[in-house]
Amino acid sequence: MGQTVCAAVLDDPELDLTAAVDPSCEGRSLSEVLGRTDTDVVVVSAVDEVDVAVDVAVDFTVVSAARSTLRWCSANGVHAVVGTTGFDDADLETFEAEFTSSNILIAPNFAIGAVLMMRFAELAAPFFETAEVIELHHEKKVDAPSGTARRTLERMAAASDDWLADPTQDEVISGARGDVGPGNIPVHSVRLRGVVAHQEVLLGTTGQSLTVRHDSYDRSSFMPGVVHACKVIDKHPGLTLGLDSYLGL
Repeated sequence: MGQTVCAAVLDDPELDLTAAVDPSCEGRSLSEVLGRTDTDVVVVSAVDEVDVAVDVAVDFTVVSAARSTLRWCSANGVHAVVGTTGFDDADLETFEAEFTSSNILIAPNFAIGAVLMMRFAELAAPFFETAEVIELHHEKKVDAPSGTARRTLERMAAASDDWLADPTQDEVISGARGDVGPGNIPVHSVRLRGVVAHQEVLLGTTGQSLTVRHDSYDRSSFMPGVVHACKVIDKHPGLTLGLDSYLGL
């Protein structure tokens, strides 16, 4: 994701890539890492080693690393566009308190189609009595369910609290029914080599069902949302969760 973000920023005429942080590539030229010749940025191992002007930092890492990066951003007045998931309520309270001279966006998914999928599921929720969420990701994703699935469940549960109970009485193989999230809506996680990021929301009521599905076949699918967020984050004060308001939804 980091390499894909760097390439997207380099390709956008309205943005300038000024720094890159990755401990595994410390000291290497970004042009070598990306296999292109249009940047002279050298990768550093930690964000506090960045010694050039930065307006916006993009973070796609893990929670432990992101917390450190975001402390640096808030202390230095740098806006933060964050695709890392897994923050708890205490983290969000900290970010809300600390980002006073710059802004922060935390989004579980930057694919615009995925943002619309969550919105459509939220709109449909009051009209159905049963629903299940199935998310599918590549075999290297270590957390489950995904941030997108968790956010989808939260929004559906907020839109309706009238969901039928699971009728299952005998789970022959433990875990066959997955687990439940907000609203006791069942959620299932698939980890499969060959896929990238996919999610289905299944909704059912008398005599009909509705499926809302989004598929990301390549990491480039997230880049229009990331690039757009970098350009407009200065207009969205404080902490924002999800890309919706940045898209006018």
